[in-house]
Amino acid sequence: MEAVDALIRRRLDSDVALVRTIAEYIIGSGGKRLRPALVLLAAGAFGYKGTHHYELAAVVEFIHTATLLHDDVVDESDLRRGRKTANAQFGNAASVLVGDFLYSRAFQMMVSVQSMRVMDVLADATNTIAEGEVLQLLNTHNASTSEAEYLNVIRRKTAKLFEAAAQIGAILGGADNALEHLLARYGAHLGTAFQLIDDVLDYSGDAQEIGKNLGDDLNEGKPTLPLIYTMRQGDAGTAALVRSAIEKGGRENFGAVLAAVRECGSLEYTRAQAEEEARGASDALAGLPNSKYKQSLLELTRFAVERSY
Repeated sequence: MEAVDALIRRRLDSDVALVRTIAEYIIGSGGKRLRPALVLLAAGAFGYKGTHHYELAAVVEFIHTATLLHDDVVDESDLRRGRKTANAQFGNAASVLVGDFLYSRAFQMMVSVQSMRVMDVLADATNTIAEGEVLQLLNTHNASTSEAEYLNVIRRKTAKLFEAAAQIGAILGGADNALEHLLARYGAHLGTAFQLIDDVLDYSGDAQEIGKNLGDDLNEGKPTLPLIYTMRQGDAGTAALVRSAIEKGGRENFGAVLAAVRECGSLEYTRAQAEEEARGASDALAGLPNSKYKQSLLELTRFAVERSY
């Protein structure tokens, strides 16, 4: 991971000063680096001995960072990882354009690996993520969003890059088609579990620890799984309260909505769904030979659901 971080900083180089400033601001703000770690671990699980996994791990982080820059503009967010978002610090226009730079730099880097299979996976993932972003936009303030529709959004928007990261690591390691697809399945389940726990933390986390404001999803009118379940399980008054909060957005009714979410057991339900996804991720690794890499991949399935940030 130290090698990947060093490579990220080298690849951020640009003779346009603002590009370097904003890219380093968002990359340097920390983050869990789970997606690039998946590339390294999956490649290691299949005995990969080269150096292309560093390049592709950085590619995955650049794609992820570009989505964050664009997301924060769309969501009008002002806090991420405990710091001002790039759009709050530098403005929307600069954030969008530097996000574009990161996307294009990611594609320059993946070309250097000279693997059409890897390019195919990452190009497909990038397109799917964009579709997920648009679907989420369409669902914003839509209190009629079903659980299936919501899961479709997060599998595209969040889980797809986890899936691609694990899959390209397997491709680099020379995995056969069956094992490659099992690693992709692992990543998809892991990414879904990860996002569902993010949904839980938005109503139960510590703002300082998770690095963003509690209730951000409600403020933005996003019908996440805890809210969808609360409307389904609560009485007519509870459903009407949550529906109105989603449709209007804002934090005015956050306290009442939070009480309803807790009363209906919605956080426990969402966490249980995340646990199920984590089990699916673990099961997908059953055919891999034992190694420290496999063990780390399995540990990540626990981290995804047990974390508090």
